[in-house]
Amino acid sequence: MMRLEAIVTRFPDLEVVELAAWIERGWVRPEPAGPEDWIFQEIDIARIQLIFDLRRDMGVSEDTAPLVLSLIDQVYDLRATLKALTRALEGQPPEVRAALLAAIAARPKP
Repeated sequence: MMRLEAIVTRFPDLEVVELAAWIERGWVRPEPAGPEDWIFQEIDIARIQLIFDLRRDMGVSEDTAPLVLSLIDQVYDLRATLKALTRALEGQPPEVRAALLAAIAARPKP
């Protein structure tokens, strides 16, 4: 966990006003720790790094950032779903696994 002061130290080129705007927009969701202060979990810090990279290094505009973040979130959700599906498939009898893998292989290609 980190407080705002530590985040500012970790990201010296990030203005508190800009971070506060990201929080207001819901791009980052830290826990409140009092007026003008927050507690950031590891997931929040990773999200700040992602947004920082998108905005600074990749030149993603403020208007486009919500779309990019939404698409990235969808990819992460899809990966988690696929991991859960893989675990569930691994727990099935061999004949069930073979039938499912055959059905996947036989699907129409886009």
